[in-house]
Amino acid sequence: MEKLKQTPLNEIHRKTNARMVPFGGWEMPVQYAGIVAEHQAVRSQAGLFDVSHMGEFEFKGRGARKLVQFLTANDIDRIGIGRGQYSLFLNKNGGAIDDIIVYCLGKTTYLVVVNASNVDKDWKHVQEVARSFDNVQVTNRSEEFALLALQGPKSEAVLSPIANRDLSEIGFFRIRKAELVGIPVHIARTGYTGEGMNGFEIFTQAEDAVAIWNALIASPDVSPAGLGARDTLRIEASLPLYGQELDEATTPLEAGLDRFVSQVGGFSGAEALEKQRAAGLPKTLVMIEMIDRGIPRHGYEILNSSGNAIGKVTSGSAAPYLKKNIAMGYVPPYYSEIGIELAISIRNRALKARVVPRPFLKR
Repeated sequence: MEKLKQTPLNEIHRKTNARMVPFGGWEMPVQYAGIVAEHQAVRSQAGLFDVSHMGEFEFKGRGARKLVQFLTANDIDRIGIGRGQYSLFLNKNGGAIDDIIVYCLGKTTYLVVVNASNVDKDWKHVQEVARSFDNVQVTNRSEEFALLALQGPKSEAVLSPIANRDLSEIGFFRIRKAELVGIPVHIARTGYTGEGMNGFEIFTQAEDAVAIWNALIASPDVSPAGLGARDTLRIEASLPLYGQELDEATTPLEAGLDRFVSQVGGFSGAEALEKQRAAGLPKTLVMIEMIDRGIPRHGYEILNSSGNAIGKVTSGSAAPYLKKNIAMGYVPPYYSEIGIELAISIRNRALKARVVPRPFLKR
C-alpha cells in the first residue's frame, strides 16, 4: 500500500486531535470539533482549512498565454494581471479532466491550481499538450506550496491585522502579493465554501505554513475546519466536486457550467462541445431539495413521479446552515424544470423531493 503524503501542518492537526483520513493520496483532517460545528463557524465567523494537498502548476514565458488558452475551457483573455478565473481542463470529447482555477500573476506568468487527486493525471496531460507549444516553461510546483483557506464573514477582520496591505483592495477572484506576519505570500479572494467575498486563500512556501496557521488560529474568531465541513459547505453553495459532479465522461455543459466555457472556441474539447450544443444534452445537473424527511446520499437513485429511476445523486447532505436536506444529481433534461417533483430512493422508500434553483445558498 502506497504511503500517504502529509502536508506541512500534519503534526498540528494531530495535536489538535483532528480525525485524520486518506484523501486523494494524502492524510488529511476530516474534522476537529465536529462537521456541523465547523460548518456553522464558517457561516457565522471564520474557519481555517489546510488545503495544501492541492496542486499548483506554473506557466511562464512569451508562449504561456497561448498554451493556457488552449488547455483551458474558459477565455483567459478576459483576465488581466492579478485576476483569477474558474476553468476546466477538457479531453477531446469535451469531458472534464479536472476543474481548476487559473491566476494571472504577470504578463507572461500563470499559476493553475488543480485538485489533489488529479495532480499526476493533470501534469501528464499538461506536459503532453505543452510539447506542441514554444516559448513556455511549465513547472509542477505542488511540492513547494502550502495553501490555507480562511473562510467566513470575519475572515477579513482576522487577516487584516497581520497583513501588510489593505485587503479591501483585493476584489473577488483577485490575487495579490502581500506579507502575513512578515512572511511573503499570495492572497486570493477565492474559496470553495460559497462565502464569496468572505473568503481568502493564502499561497505560501511549505516551510512557512505552520507560522501562518498559528498566527490565524490564534484569533478567537477562527476555528480549524476539515474536509467534512468543506464538503457540506460546497454542497450548500452548489459547487461541483471532481469525481462526483465532474469526470471525464461529463462535459461542463451537462454540469451547468456553460458560463465558464469560452464562446470563441480554440481550446481542447471545443469541437465536441459545439456538437453537443447542437445535438442537445443527454443529461443535466439539477439541485434537489427534499420535501419528505430523509437525507439523500451519493449514489441514491433519483425517481420520477412514476417511480422509475432516471438518475443518481452525485452529492447529498443535510445542510446545517439552510436546515434542509439537499442533493445534486444528473437527470434527463426533461426533468430539470424548477419546481418539478421527483423522489429519492432512501432505504427502499421513495421520498418526495423537488428541483430548486441553483445555488441552494447565495451569499
